[in-house]
Order: sequence, then C-alpha cells, then structure tokens
Amino acid sequence: MTSPKWLIRRARALYANEPLGLELNETVYALDSTTIDLCLNLFPWARFRRAKGAIKLHTLLDLRGSIPTFIAISQGQQADVRILDELVLEPGSFYVMDRGYVDFQRLYGFVLAAAFFVTRAKTNLQFNRLESRPVDSSTGVRSDQIIWLRNPSSIKHYPDKLRRIHYADADTGKSLVFLTNNFELPARTIALLYKNRWQVELFFKWIKQHLCIKHFYGTSANAVKTQIWIAISVYVLAAIVKKQLASERSLHHILQILSVNAFRQVPLSQILGDSPSQMPESDSCNQLIFKY
Repeated sequence: MTSPKWLIRRARALYANEPLGLELNETVYALDSTTIDLCLNLFPWARFRRAKGAIKLHTLLDLRGSIPTFIAISQGQQADVRILDELVLEPGSFYVMDRGYVDFQRLYGFVLAAAFFVTRAKTNLQFNRLESRPVDSSTGVRSDQIIWLRNPSSIKHYPDKLRRIHYADADTGKSLVFLTNNFELPARTIALLYKNRWQVELFFKWIKQHLCIKHFYGTSANAVKTQIWIAISVYVLAAIVKKQLASERSLHHILQILSVNAFRQVPLSQILGDSPSQMPESDSCNQLIFKY
C-alpha cells in the first residue's frame, strides 16, 4: 500500500517548479495549526476545556503547490510553539509563521540550522536598534532595521542580530512588524512571504469543508488520526492527478468527478476530459485553487 509520505514526495516533485509569485528559488514553508472540535463524551481522551474536547492539526505546507510536508496531531491545549521541536529544518529554506511561534530559544535553532524564519513581532518586544536601512515608502515598507534584543533572558536564548521590518499593508490597512534572520532579501519580499502564509489557512478550510474531518467514524485516538491521514492522502492524490493531467479544474471539482466514477475502469484522463462547462457548478468561493 502506498504511504502518505510517498504521496507527499511525489506531489512535491511535481510542483517543485511551481511559481511563488516572488523572485525566490528557495523552498518556502508556512507553518500553522487548526483546532478540530470533538465531543468530550465520545472522545474523553481529547479533553481541551472543562466541557469541551478538541485536537490540533499542525501542518507545514510547502507553498509551491500547497503540499503538506509535515503533519502532527496533538492535544488541543498544546502550545503551537512546541511543534518547532519536531521539525527537521532544511538549510536555506524559509519558514513563515505567525507570532504564536515566537520563542527566541527555538528561533535561534533556525540560525544554527542555516535556515530562515519570517514571523510577526510581539507588541512588547524590547530591542536596541543597531542600523536603519533606506526604504521605499511607496512599497508599503515603513522601516527596515537591524536590531539586538534587549531583555537579558532573550539575549541569552538568541545571542545574535535580528532584522525588524515595519510594513503597512495597502490591501488590509494593517500595520505589521516582522522579524527575520534573513538580511539579504528586499524588505517588501519579506512582507510578501508572510502574506503568502495564508495559503495554509486556505488549506485548513479546504480539507474541513471537503474531506470529512469534522465528523469521525471511530472514537479512539487512532481512529481519528487514521481518518485525518486518509483525508490528507486524498488531498495529495487529487493534487497529483491535477498536475499530471494538466487539469484546469479545482481540486474539489476533481474529487466530485472521481467520487461518482470510483468503480469505473476508465483512464483518469478520459474521466476528467469532459469540458468543465458540462459538469455541475459548485460553490468555489472558498476552494483552494492551484494556478500554474
């Protein structure tokens, strides 16, 4: 039987040259988690709060093709930052995370591994400015600084310089402050890298809507994990089919077609060869769409 890890490797190879919309050749990952609610009466092992059960699905998403490369399932109350201890960091790759992953001891692990992180700074960050770089305010960048942490505990855990970028997002009107250990990329590119992090949010929304991980057929921890891995495998399989057949259909559309032709001994290229206009329309406003 083909394992999910083999499918992931296959999909990543197919999408390896997928454009990011940025002038960047390195691999870019987005890391985040989503909470899956469970009934505490049926899933007593998944206690989250006093009267509520839940688990967390932690995902590291390769942004070239939105392919999940690392999946971990934890208790609902586990802090997101602890998942950094389980990652095998790739030198030269970028890891984009929200500020829930800001832990300077763990972030320094990226420096030691020669990998790069991009995250949002917490509002109470204490730092000393070492250098201010020139910026083009028309790009949304308000400041680009080289800093040194001020708090003695933070310095102990992260004894190196950081780059702090203040960016005003024209689309949302939000003022964002980023931290990174990359000092070479343009400040706007760092901001756009963080903006692409939302692909992992779309991934979570897509699998919850289309792959049945809100309602489970078994109540044991193993049954829940197995169903989630099956859902991930189906998602990756659909991504592989889409790429190999150069299909312009959405992943949800592909799954719809395959579900009603599951027992037909017909080549996939023939099943998916009908004109999209001949297939029933579906609500695509929240679908995860692959473009290439």
